[in-house]
This record gives sequence, structure tokens and C-alpha cells, in this order.
Amino acid sequence: MDKELAPEIANRSRNRNWIVGVTVIVALTLVLTWARSALKTSVEAEKIRIATAEVGPVENSLNATGEVIPAYEQIYTSPIRASIRRVLLMPGTAVKPGQPILDLDKSLTQIELEKLNDQLALKRNGIDQLRMKLNKSLYDAEVNDQIKLLNINRLRADLDGTRRLQKVGGSTGEDVTRAENSLRVAELEKKQLENDLAYNRQSMSASLRETTLQAQIEEKSLKELTYKIKQADIVADRPGVLTWVNENIGSSVNEGEIVAKLADLRSFRVEGSCSDVYAEQVKLGLPVIVKINETNLRGLITQVKPAVKNGIIQFVIQLDNNAHASLRPNMKADVFVITDRVARAVRVANGPAFKGKRKQFIYVLPKEGNVAHRREVELGLSNFDFVEIRSGLQAGERVITTDLSQYEHLEEITIEPKSNR
Repeated sequence: MDKELAPEIANRSRNRNWIVGVTVIVALTLVLTWARSALKTSVEAEKIRIATAEVGPVENSLNATGEVIPAYEQIYTSPIRASIRRVLLMPGTAVKPGQPILDLDKSLTQIELEKLNDQLALKRNGIDQLRMKLNKSLYDAEVNDQIKLLNINRLRADLDGTRRLQKVGGSTGEDVTRAENSLRVAELEKKQLENDLAYNRQSMSASLRETTLQAQIEEKSLKELTYKIKQADIVADRPGVLTWVNENIGSSVNEGEIVAKLADLRSFRVEGSCSDVYAEQVKLGLPVIVKINETNLRGLITQVKPAVKNGIIQFVIQLDNNAHASLRPNMKADVFVITDRVARAVRVANGPAFKGKRKQFIYVLPKEGNVAHRREVELGLSNFDFVEIRSGLQAGERVITTDLSQYEHLEEITIEPKSNR
């Protein structure tokens, strides 16, 4: 007689059978689902998009981003080190020429200006003193020179007298030699005095010129500081809209620090940027399409900035219509740089069906009927709107632009009409 199995062994066996059964059912369900999808040869009309091939221009473009900025923006900087006393206008205010924007505290600079004035006065007084000293030195040297000349004349007369006395026996040869030496010493002393006079005249003139130049430098520094103080009155010099202003009353600003920005919002330009992968393709003069919401604006690249920052190159776009109503400061835009163009080509509206390959399969619908046929086509240029079909399609034929890659194994696909539910 067989022995009865333990309850836990029986339960384990039943659980194993259940797991096997469930696994088989799930596998069969997946297989049936896949087979149904693989064997399906139709697609609902509401799930696809259809475009008609036509003849027209196609422009090849690369994608970039852009930001709308005013065509003209003036930046006001503080010409001196000062503090903000009052903010007279707030951002967004329309400004007229001559209208003050900020009031800066210029007290410290005024003190520095007075200091420079005093230093310049001292320098000019020093010039006057040096000129008087020069005149006195020159006068004394000239008087000494005249005295030396009179002394030489006296010694020359004494020498003549000594020579006459020698002829009559009234003096000796030593007396003549002594008189000649005294005359020669006096003449050498006069030459030395004349040389010193010339040197002092040149030296003191050079010192006077140096001091005068120093005074002129300080005078220019004084004029520069006076001009800076005048410029420290932050006043608009043209009409526009105040886009930014330093509103931190009481804060210190250094020389050259930005305190306000004024923009002319009557015209705009676009600053574009793209990956440096396209660095060789982005060139000066290339046409550009700027897409703002649903508006397309055309323009040209007028500047390509040479520096690459974080793998990004930047360029400036001049718009054909730079006063379009849709343009707003700091607005983001899609930019399409046109690198190539075909004037007349068979083109189709761009869609997910086009994968960017040179050759691929698409599904074409006949003018009558609902069976789409697979066809190989050769693609050319492409952009956001259109794809060029170089071969395999004619103008007027209808193309399914929806991605049907799951049906790519089928030669034909039936398009089921829309349900009336």
C-alpha cells in the first residue's frame, strides 16, 4: 500500500504546476500579440499624417538658438569712485535726452579735485621761484664775467708796463714772467667762468622745463578729473528705454562699474549660438531664418565671434525687418543657419518618417485608393520645414510622413478610414 505524501510536499508540487501554467499562458499571450502586430497590414487614418510632394526651393540648415537684443544699447558706467545717492528713474521708463537717471555722491572726488588744485598752485609757485633763481644766477655769472674781463685788461696793461720797464732796466725777467702768469691765470679763470655760465644756463633751463612739464601733467590730471566729475551726472544723451539700473542706494561703485543700461527698442538684432561642431559651417554673410513663435524672420550673419566658450560659438544676426512687432528684448528664438540651397526641387513636408539617411523607404499613397506602397527614395537637403527628394518621387504624389518603421517589412499598408464613433 502506497504511503501518503506529506502536505507540504503536495502543496509545493501544486504551486510548481500553477507557476508553469501561468508562465505558459503569459508566453502564449505575448507571442499572439507580437504575431498580431507583425501580421497587421493596416493602420488607422487618424494616426498618420500625409503630405503632397511639390516643386519649390529647399534650404539646408543647421539648428541653433538665439536671443533677441536691442540693436543699440548704451551702457552707463561710473567715471569715478562714488556712492549712489538717489535713483531717479526705474527700469522700463522711457527716457528723453538730457533726463537724469542716477545721482551719485561726488564728495570724495571733489576733495581730490581741490587737492590737485593746491598741488598745481604749489608747482606753479615753484616754477616762478626757479625762474627767479635762474635769472639771479645768470645775472651774477654775467657780472662776474665782466669783472674777470676788467681784471684781465688790468693784468694785460701791467704786463705791457713790466716789459717796457725791462727794456730800460727797471724790472727783471722774473717780473715779466710773473706778470704773464697772472694774466694767463686770469684768462683761464674767465674761460672756466664762461663754461660754468653756459652749463648753469642749460641746466637751469632744463630744470625749468622739467618743472613746467610736471605742472602741465598735473594740469591735465586736473582737467581729466573735472571732466569725470561732470560725467558723473548720469544723464541720458539719447532717447530710449531704461532696461537696467543699479537700485542699491548708498552702495559704493568703483570707477568703470556699470550703473545703468539704456536701449533703443525701435530695432533689434539676434545673438545666435550653436555647437562648435558647426564652426567651419557658420560663416559671415550666410542667410538665416529666425523662428519666433509662428513667425519666420530672415537675416544675415554679420559677425562670428572668434572665441569658443564651453564648446559654443556665437554669432550676430542682422534681421531684414529689425522692427517686427513680434520682437521683444531677451526673447528666445530658434535659429536656422542656411548652409546650402536648391531653387527648384521635389520637396515634401518634413516629418518623423525621414531619418536623415541618404536612401530610405517611405510609403506613398496613390491618388485614388487606400493602399500605401513602400518605395525607396534618395534624400537631399533638409530643414525644419521640407525635405528634398532627389529620386523615387514625383511632384503631386502623396507621402505618409508619420514614422511607420514598425511596418517596414511590408510592401503595402492599408489605410483604414476614420471611424464615425
